[in-house]
Amino acid sequence: MNEGDARRRALVLGLDGVPWERLRAWAAAGELPNVAALIDEGAAGPLASTQPANTALAWPSIATGVRPDKHGIYAFYKLGTNYRHRVNTGEDVAQPALWELVSPSTVVNMPMTYPASSIDGRMVTGMMTPSRDEGFTHPPELATTIADRVPDYEIGLDWNEYRDRPGEFPDALASLVAARRELMNDFLADDWRLFFFVYTAPDRLQHLLWDEEILLDHYKQLDAVLGDAREAAADNDANLFVVSDHGFGPIKKNVHVNRVLADAGYLTPKSDTGTRSTLSRIGLTKERVLGTLDRFDIDVDELATRLPDALVDRLAAGIPGENVRYDVEYDKTTAFVHAQGTLYVNDTERFEQGIVPPGRIDALKAELTDTFTRVRHPDTDERVLDVHDGDELFPTDDAAPDLVVEPREGYYVKPSLSETVFSDPGSHAADHRPEGIFLAEGPDIAAGATPTDASVFDVAPTVLHSMGAAVPTTVDGRVLDELFAPDSSAADRSIETVDITSSDSGSRSDERTDGEDFSDVEERLRGLGYVE
Repeated sequence: MNEGDARRRALVLGLDGVPWERLRAWAAAGELPNVAALIDEGAAGPLASTQPANTALAWPSIATGVRPDKHGIYAFYKLGTNYRHRVNTGEDVAQPALWELVSPSTVVNMPMTYPASSIDGRMVTGMMTPSRDEGFTHPPELATTIADRVPDYEIGLDWNEYRDRPGEFPDALASLVAARRELMNDFLADDWRLFFFVYTAPDRLQHLLWDEEILLDHYKQLDAVLGDAREAAADNDANLFVVSDHGFGPIKKNVHVNRVLADAGYLTPKSDTGTRSTLSRIGLTKERVLGTLDRFDIDVDELATRLPDALVDRLAAGIPGENVRYDVEYDKTTAFVHAQGTLYVNDTERFEQGIVPPGRIDALKAELTDTFTRVRHPDTDERVLDVHDGDELFPTDDAAPDLVVEPREGYYVKPSLSETVFSDPGSHAADHRPEGIFLAEGPDIAAGATPTDASVFDVAPTVLHSMGAAVPTTVDGRVLDELFAPDSSAADRSIETVDITSSDSGSRSDERTDGEDFSDVEERLRGLGYVE
């Protein structure tokens, strides 16, 4: 596009998993001066996430302005008709992102962008990137530039690796953020019209350590990052937007929703007969296999890539465990939860071993909703789950989940087929909550403005309009025009819209290209363990 220098720039800072109330309290206490300045001098408020409030759904919705039924991502894994999974990547996002509509754009560490797409600008992929060997950047030579300029840059840290040594995690994460900040400031000095940069660190830290002092130290580091972004936005006469994909909060209990289905007779676990029975009696399970490999320092990723798919499937199906893919008798199951709360009716038209006729689906959904809403904590008798109708959440996609089962505050939904409905979270200290953050500051933003019922779907249209760019007619969100100062250019001009065709949006094919090897690796790896 040739919008010209007169069009406004936008800087979007993504902070994964930031809870609004906690952030606001720290700012009010004087602990986060840059956050406090945005609240006082700009616009601020909560930002509703997707349902479920999950990274895989929410960041594509932030980038595109559309619901999951339009961008096509319901979880990190795509469910096949044979109940097997493959990893979703950026190639599966079926609607154009912000950076495909304005240029030049710089996009760094955005989840669900691997492999890097050929935008007018630069892209460094984020979460779900398997390695930095191929598909990590656009243009490809940018990977070498990053290695030279910021040799300590990392895509991310896995909090699971620090379960047994949590005290080491904050320092490791602080080093990661420092390197990411260095890269951000380096890139900010180059040419851009849209700058979209994501920090996933708060999400990772909060999963493992929900500790006030530790979290505040981390947020002070992020506040300094925000200070750099504010300075860069001011220098470039740009509007600054700070958003999170969801909030966060502590967990007191896991809820194993597939066990709820099994206990109610809707899901049939595989019986331990034959070889499975023998392995079960001697205590050989998928968990123990993975634990043994880890203790002997065997690289499971490398092992999985060297084994044929059929062999991995055979091993996974033969070893007892709690994996919904391999440990369920689907020809005797009417419904199952695939990922973080996405429930599918096992209907005859969608699945190879489906047993539910289409005419029975609505009645079954009502039964299942009643079943889940009646689940109570055994000690407190409090309700622990909410259920949402997939037809209402995802109205344009017949292949969408039939129901979404979400945890109430203090609980975490797990799809693994545990022996009990409830379990202790262990080292998993906290998880996602529905309410994230929205902050804004700049020449078009009214001081003290508050977004009204803002959601992740509103980010893309608001950013586009602030830049003087057209908003696709496909978006489900709205322009948050209550944020714009009355005398600003964003407030003065009408909202321009544009129809996006498949050729305009660069829509992805179902055929795998750059991401195919990555999908195979992840599919095999998960075949030996659990999809969480």
